[in-house]
Amino acid sequence: MGQYSISDLEQLSGIKAHTIRMWEQRYDLLRPVRTATNIRLYSDDDLRRLLNVTTLCGQGRRISQVARLSDDELNSAVLASCDDAHDYARQVNALLAAMLGMDEPALCHLFDEATRQLGFENMMLHVAYPLLQRIGLMWLAGTMNLAQEHLLSHLLRQKLLAATDALPLLNAKEQPRWLLFLPEHELHELALLFMNYALRVRGQHTLYLGQNMPVKELGTVCHTYRPDVLVTVLTTQPERTRVGELAQMLYQLCPNGRVVLYGSLARQEGLTLPSNCIVPVLMTDFLAGINEINLAPVAA
Repeated sequence: MGQYSISDLEQLSGIKAHTIRMWEQRYDLLRPVRTATNIRLYSDDDLRRLLNVTTLCGQGRRISQVARLSDDELNSAVLASCDDAHDYARQVNALLAAMLGMDEPALCHLFDEATRQLGFENMMLHVAYPLLQRIGLMWLAGTMNLAQEHLLSHLLRQKLLAATDALPLLNAKEQPRWLLFLPEHELHELALLFMNYALRVRGQHTLYLGQNMPVKELGTVCHTYRPDVLVTVLTTQPERTRVGELAQMLYQLCPNGRVVLYGSLARQEGLTLPSNCIVPVLMTDFLAGINEINLAPVAA
């Protein structure tokens, strides 16, 4: 069970701390415990209830009415109410509340509804990614349960694989070829899976090798597949001091093509990279530059 301060609740829900206190005092909305120093601490149940209340109040319902609902009634009302395709904050709140409750059917329903309304790519960009950013804040606060994060990541991975599998196959001889992989010991796959989907949607041919791929094993693959672009995501691997070494190895594998390094490790200050390396700051930068990445000449 998580333990959240009122500032954590404010950051995760978007509701100001003084409003949370007022709702707590006036409507008995939340029931925090107090430490020996009289500091309020809130549970996962408190955060989930607050997120659901925030979702419904954001649709114009009065707090005095919403606060009377039981947790089950709140959950049902939220599932029935996420009908505004562009109200991303409410969709994110509803998903976060469902994750905290380990409610897999609700998560699936909310993701599917957002996909129906927005399309898969926009669902990922405007709903799934902000949700993952919220979860990152929870990790920093030390309040994230590993099982909750695994549930959400597994569902997103399933949906990315299903969406990609539904796309038509392309002839590698007629399309630019992209080789996507994660370096050795790197397991954070969602960004790379989304890149693979986005490339396929845009008519690019991809070879997806997935997690934990030692660079030394790529030589034969590159010789056979002859990629125009190598793509990898550096979240936790390699060590910060070895990112330049990895980039040089990838340059040797694809000297006449491009190497895309995505992730915080590739953006560290003072890092020197080969001339064929591209480091998108945001996923939207990568998406916007797909054609340019493939066609731009490599500097001498």
